[in-house]
Amino acid sequence: MRIRTLTLAAASGAALLAAGVLPTSASGATPRSAQEGTVSAADLLAKVTSCSQISNGKYRTDDETSATVPVCGKNGAVFWKADMDIDCDGQRTTNCNEDRDPWYQDDTAFHQSDGKPLKAESLPYVVVPSSSSIWNYSGAGIKGGGVVAVIYNNKVEYAVVGDTGPTKIIGEASYATAKALGIDPDPATGGADSGVTYILFKNSTVSPIESHSAAVSLGDQLAKQFLANN
Repeated sequence: MRIRTLTLAAASGAALLAAGVLPTSASGATPRSAQEGTVSAADLLAKVTSCSQISNGKYRTDDETSATVPVCGKNGAVFWKADMDIDCDGQRTTNCNEDRDPWYQDDTAFHQSDGKPLKAESLPYVVVPSSSSIWNYSGAGIKGGGVVAVIYNNKVEYAVVGDTGPTKIIGEASYATAKALGIDPDPATGGADSGVTYILFKNSTVSPIESHSAAVSLGDQLAKQFLANN
């Protein structure tokens, strides 16, 4: 989690399913292809063409931009459309460390099943704004380990809610999320300026949080429910 300025950014089972919980022992790995699951990007995007705003205000995409991004509500989910800054926080890895990331922090808001921080380089995760008067994510049924469908350039990538960020800024995901979607994952100079849609499924939990395969399996099921219910 970080506060980027625009200048820096430019330079740089059935019951389980009903409860939205899918336990697995698989560790998961960084996906090599970003068409995950059976639900297309076009079908998901068709359900989020209009916004029923649930946030009390709007968010900035970077520290120096104006607040233009609302959090929107749907049946079973919330969503927003923003940019993607790169979060490289958590466990130190080859590409996520103090040398590669000027904003690096060695912790994440939510932790692996063994208590260690998440690994941004290998785990697709999304950053949600810390709770504030603008919006309280937990009050909307969004929690750590929840499933997120991240859509960019006609690709769908399933991620988990893995970290929290500034209270007034939105639009950030892990190194692994960006890489899978074909976005430059460099924490200093990468990211996408716009065109990223984040659909967060309410009351969902991937267990363990670090299992990407579990996120894909549960995400695909929840995406189908989302299409049916909206």
